[in-house]
Amino acid sequence: MICQKTDTGLICVEREVYDNIAGYAATNCFGVKGMAVRSVTDGLVHLLRREAMSKGVRVAFNEDDSIDIDLHIMVDKGVNIHAIGSSIVSEVRYNVTKATGTEVKTVNVFVDSVSPD
Repeated sequence: MICQKTDTGLICVEREVYDNIAGYAATNCFGVKGMAVRSVTDGLVHLLRREAMSKGVRVAFNEDDSIDIDLHIMVDKGVNIHAIGSSIVSEVRYNVTKATGTEVKTVNVFVDSVSPD
């Protein structure tokens, strides 16, 4: 959790808030099928529903009150993965910083699967 002191009090932002903002920003990018998670039992990659997309996001807090974000995604077949990755990095960084005021040091995008559809 990151807390910021203001003139009127203390504002604290929980990890789940960062997860949701980053997940929604990533899934709104063109070519992203959705957030993905690898099953522990069978090792297969599963597409997450909107309400569970935060499972595909990992946020790490740094000592300087900045964060690092890891995203696990599934992309549509035939899209340029490099272009999607660049788009996601800038979109997530912008949306998280705009909504919370927190500096995002790194955004790592892991393409876990390509959708055959």
